[in-house]
Amino acid sequence: MKTNVEQLENSKVCLTIEVEKDAVDKALKKAYTDMKGKFNVPGFRKGKVPRHMIENMYGSQVFYDDAANNIINETLDNAIKNNSVEIVARLKYGDIQVVEMTPEKCIYKATITTKPKVALGEYKNLEIEAEKLDVSDEEIEAYIKQEAAKNAREIRVEGRAIMPEDIATIDFEGFIDGEAFENGSAKDHRLVIGSNSFIPGFEEQLIGKNIGEEVDVNISFPADYHVDELKGKPALFKVKINDVHFTELPEINDEFVADVSEFDNLEEYKADVRKILSEQKINARKNEVIAKVLEQVIANATFELPVEMVNEEIERLVEQFSQNMKRQGVDLEKYLEYTGIDHEMFRENFKQQATTQLSNTLVLEEIAKTEDFEISDEDLEKELENRANQYHIPLDQFKKRINENYMDALKADLKIQKAIDLLVESSTIVDIAEEIAEEI
Repeated sequence: MKTNVEQLENSKVCLTIEVEKDAVDKALKKAYTDMKGKFNVPGFRKGKVPRHMIENMYGSQVFYDDAANNIINETLDNAIKNNSVEIVARLKYGDIQVVEMTPEKCIYKATITTKPKVALGEYKNLEIEAEKLDVSDEEIEAYIKQEAAKNAREIRVEGRAIMPEDIATIDFEGFIDGEAFENGSAKDHRLVIGSNSFIPGFEEQLIGKNIGEEVDVNISFPADYHVDELKGKPALFKVKINDVHFTELPEINDEFVADVSEFDNLEEYKADVRKILSEQKINARKNEVIAKVLEQVIANATFELPVEMVNEEIERLVEQFSQNMKRQGVDLEKYLEYTGIDHEMFRENFKQQATTQLSNTLVLEEIAKTEDFEISDEDLEKELENRANQYHIPLDQFKKRINENYMDALKADLKIQKAIDLLVESSTIVDIAEEIAEEI
């Protein structure tokens, strides 16, 4: 097999691959074996017609297309690997063209999108702006109130009408022009008054009403409502109030602290909450600093992402989103229908994320290459142990399950992490608390 590599524009290469007679013979025999059952020739049982008779009747090139496909399937991956072509997008119709097919040889061309070349600019000693991190008393109070809400209890309303923040249990049915509309009714629906989870104006009309009352609620659907048939339409909802509860929060004192934590008094608990919130902010700021450093590095670098590469990443993100939705019991098509987003708009929503992720990876890989990072056996062993622990698998068993490709990917991940560490450690972080800068 002979291969010629031609560099094209926009991070593409053209491989011209020539396959010799022996491989063509083998491919033609396979094509005959696969296809002979499709031919009917008088005097022969189906599948028993000799090859030369089929070729005489249907032409000598009758098996060429299938044979060429066999050759491409057998040789293209090796040609890509042997010529160190870093393919970044799946080949589509038209990317592969057979130039010549004879009993003596097969020549075909494959146009492949490859990883773009990156010219790094300045990537060390960058200046990153970040606000000083503080945990306010108000944030501590809000955290404790959230914990209190987890321990709240619902009490049935007695002797008064519905108020904001009450939880009403209702039956309802919606009508437009006197006709009930699809998906416009429910039984024993729990509605927090003031949550704005219903159509604007609905919840307010229940305030002042009592358990057992039947209420006519008149509203208009918003002009941008997700169901086209209901956009801007006036509607009447017949509502029955089945029950009403209010939420009683526990008093925040030493007794509450003893119930929800390992501490005995409120002051100790607040000190621990301050520590928790500080750690959260430190971790969030680490990610923020990394993002800002990468943003500058990308701005200083020169490269162009191929459209095909971006589209491939968008497809991966869409599939990932779809699988996550499926695990939650939600079908993607139903989700799109409910949100009123078409497929093209949905894919477009992932474009920026795909572009950012690809750009980050490309510059980090180039930095790792430029810095010539080495991954030691100790680094590999530590990371393998971490991953084995994540999967709750003994290390020796984990090692048996992985292959050479996995190890190559692992080394690449570790080199990227070294590149991230280098960027952050060499940068100057402005207006950030000294102790947090040290943590980062």
